[in-house]
Amino acid sequence: MSIDKGLTKVVAAETNISHIDGNEGILIYRGYSAKDLAIQYDFESVCYLLWYGKIPTEEEYESLNQTFKKNRELPDHVRDIIEHLPRNVDMMSVIRTSLSALGDETIQWPPTKEQAIKLTALVPTIIATRFRKLNGLEPVVPNEELGHVANYLYMLNGEKPMKAHVKALNAYTVLTMEHGMNASTFAARVIASTESEMVSAITGAVGAMKGPLHGGAPTEVTEMLNEIGSKENAKPWLRDRLESGKKLMGFGHRVYKTQDPRAEALKEVTRNLTVDDHWLDLANYVEDLAIELLEEYKPGRKLYTNVEFYAAAVLRAVEMPSELFTPTFTASRVVGWTANVIEQAEDNRIYRPQSKYVGKMPSHLVDQ
Repeated sequence: MSIDKGLTKVVAAETNISHIDGNEGILIYRGYSAKDLAIQYDFESVCYLLWYGKIPTEEEYESLNQTFKKNRELPDHVRDIIEHLPRNVDMMSVIRTSLSALGDETIQWPPTKEQAIKLTALVPTIIATRFRKLNGLEPVVPNEELGHVANYLYMLNGEKPMKAHVKALNAYTVLTMEHGMNASTFAARVIASTESEMVSAITGAVGAMKGPLHGGAPTEVTEMLNEIGSKENAKPWLRDRLESGKKLMGFGHRVYKTQDPRAEALKEVTRNLTVDDHWLDLANYVEDLAIELLEEYKPGRKLYTNVEFYAAAVLRAVEMPSELFTPTFTASRVVGWTANVIEQAEDNRIYRPQSKYVGKMPSHLVDQ
């Protein structure tokens, strides 16, 4: 058997959920362009599409919206766990631990769409509750008048968010809901393939997302733009970085060999934002300059901005604290994870790849 480290050339499943064409810069959710969905539809509508396979009717949309709202409140024992975890426990670990503590219908097999809705509704509440506790603030009760994205911002800040902020964060959450057989999605499907329950599969996915090679890039983009600071400093900073052989965070992607459609959609959204103009202006300037320099230093590599670059710009513009970047990414990707877990269960076979032994052999076998 041939070895393919990272399994990049292995097709492990057939799926109806999403399709990526890295050469053409295309991302599709169940037959729809993810870029168009991010601009034209809200979080709940795209959730419905990924779980049920179609854009909801008005009645279906309202039913889903009401179910989300009914499932936002944390069980008392989960609130107690969040409150008593040490301060040095990071937010991703808080999400993982809180989800692990859920019981009742979330531990049953096979996985259901009702379970998916419940987990998706709870993750923002987990994040907001922990964030406010760490900052000496009382948790905010979910607002029944607000949709999923607006309510997340409301629970974090205690104030109804600006419409521009909701629109920008909505686009971000739609674009980060699903992205093929990435590491965390694969982890979820492997766990589900054992007929372990939904919550275990999602907990495993959170563990994979926690790794800096998967979920941490937006924070590093923010740090890079903070270090650059101004347009005047951009060229010398970028040249020094490239000449030192270091990566530019937010540029290049393992899959996309042309423009990342998610970055293009977020860039379009940021054009309509009127907040934090200096930051967005700097981000646009750095993007153009970096692409020019990358072609000079790495000709033919086709390195463009990826979703993390404009994710950092959007999250900063909506005043999201940097320590919540990866948790917020997680709050949206749980939709894709749950959709994949449900799909896995519909035609299940346990994952059992092989490995090649390269260690020592017993001497009596070597001599044969």
